[in-house]
Amino acid sequence: MAIGVVAGIVLAAIVAAIGLFKLMWRVAEPNEALVISGSTHKTEGVGQGMGFRIVTGRGTLVLPGVQAVRKLSLDLNETQLSVDCVTHQGIPLRVKGVVIFKVGDDLVSIANAARRFLDQQKMMPERVHIVFAGHLRSIVGGLTVEDMIRDREKLTGQTRMACGTEMEKLGLIVDSLQIHEIEDPTGYIKNLAMPHAAAVQRDARIAQAEANRLATEAEQAAFARMAEATRDSEILQAGYQAERDKAAATARQAGPLSEAAARQEVVVQETRVAELEAHRREQQLQADVRKPADAAAYETRTRAEAERDARISAAQAKAKETELAAAAEATRVTTAATADATATEARGLASAKATRATGEAEAAATQARGLAEAESAKARGLAEAEAIKARAAALAENQEAVVAQQLAENWPAIVEAGAGAFGNVEHMVLLNGAEGMSEMFAKALTMGGTGLGVARQLLATMGQAPVGGSAVGSAGPAGGSAGPAVNGRVPIREE
Repeated sequence: MAIGVVAGIVLAAIVAAIGLFKLMWRVAEPNEALVISGSTHKTEGVGQGMGFRIVTGRGTLVLPGVQAVRKLSLDLNETQLSVDCVTHQGIPLRVKGVVIFKVGDDLVSIANAARRFLDQQKMMPERVHIVFAGHLRSIVGGLTVEDMIRDREKLTGQTRMACGTEMEKLGLIVDSLQIHEIEDPTGYIKNLAMPHAAAVQRDARIAQAEANRLATEAEQAAFARMAEATRDSEILQAGYQAERDKAAATARQAGPLSEAAARQEVVVQETRVAELEAHRREQQLQADVRKPADAAAYETRTRAEAERDARISAAQAKAKETELAAAAEATRVTTAATADATATEARGLASAKATRATGEAEAAATQARGLAEAESAKARGLAEAEAIKARAAALAENQEAVVAQQLAENWPAIVEAGAGAFGNVEHMVLLNGAEGMSEMFAKALTMGGTGLGVARQLLATMGQAPVGGSAVGSAGPAGGSAGPAVNGRVPIREE
């Protein structure tokens, strides 16, 4: 009984010890650190009397109610960067990237991170974004767009170096920093790439054009070779066809030639047979009876002559037929030539008649025009003669009226001729005023009157001329002059 009680007590003590041990024992996972606070502990490299202990990758005893245990994650974290920056050239850019970070594995980093993020581990990405955004703006402000495009590694390295000290204070380490994209809202990068893109496009077009040219040349060469091969094939085919045609013609000729040769050989053999037969018969007849042999020889000779005459007649008939055909063809050609010559002659005669008729018509027309012109000239001459005769008769009957009419018609010219005396006077001075002007006009009219008297005298002289003669006169602007008369010159006197 006592032994059972002791055993129960011992077992209960063991179970209680095991339960207490489980309650006090804490194990740190590989991706976490245990931060134990509640008593003074000395941690190497952290400082004296920090008041907490750090356990990683192992187990430790914790006094419940005396010490508190909290976990700090050592997992990777990331934060997306999207920072608006301004370059050294004053160009606004937006830099996008990602930062992958974690709490450092050493005790100092764990302690620093525990002090800052133990209760705010979800705020780590935001804090890291703030740190990197500030340093990234500062670094981009000292660079140009070209530097950022050509050497992104330089931008990444400078950013990590600038953030290293602050990240170390936070107990964090950066595993990776990547710049994914640089956005350019102003289009500077696009414009910067345009010359290179244009050059690349130009080179591509040149290369394409060169390739097209080479392809075209190759195609043309291939077409030329194809044409050459086609030509050679056609030439060979033509040669083969010519040989086939020649062979066919030879074959077609071989039949008649062979037949002719066969007939000739048959005739020769028949002739030889006949000769041998005749010789045999002659010998036999000579041996038997000469007369029967002579008769047989006569019969054979007669038959041979008959056959020869028949062949000659056939040849002559063939020649005659050929001659008649040639004569008929010559007659047809002669007839056709004669018809062509007759037609040509008829066309020539018709053309000559047409030409002659045309010439006669033109000559008649020319003669008619000449006669018409002669009649017209004759009519004009007769009309002028009648007019002259009428003026002479009128002048003889009423001299004053004719003179008045002629003076009236020529009065402007007469006055103009009288005023011609003043034509070369550049300056004229009138001493008597209006009287001087009147006197000057009177003199001009007097000169016109003098011309009028001369004209009257001329007309009077012409009126007294003999009936059988004629006189022609003309009055000039400043005087009068008479034309030649039949019986002499008419005297003219100026008044």
